[in-house]
Amino acid sequence: MRDLKLSELPRRVAAIVESVEDAMPNDAIARRLRELGFVAGERVELMAAGPFTAEPLLVQVGFTRFALRRVEAARVRVAMAGDPA
Repeated sequence: MRDLKLSELPRRVAAIVESVEDAMPNDAIARRLRELGFVAGERVELMAAGPFTAEPLLVQVGFTRFALRRVEAARVRVAMAGDPA
């Protein structure tokens, strides 16, 4: 199974969230990502990226879409959906 960051995921390829990395104890950004639905086992897909700096990233988790900065998306660890465990 190939482990990568959400920010590295190719566009329109389904993946499964493995974890959200905390940069420090009680990390507000990591907590907010989990509250938005970036939790282990959830299906996620990178839909699009901005035109010039490839920011923001349009990410779909479940049936909801969010705009994330690359540094935020880099905290979400994913595995390709078709990979065996």
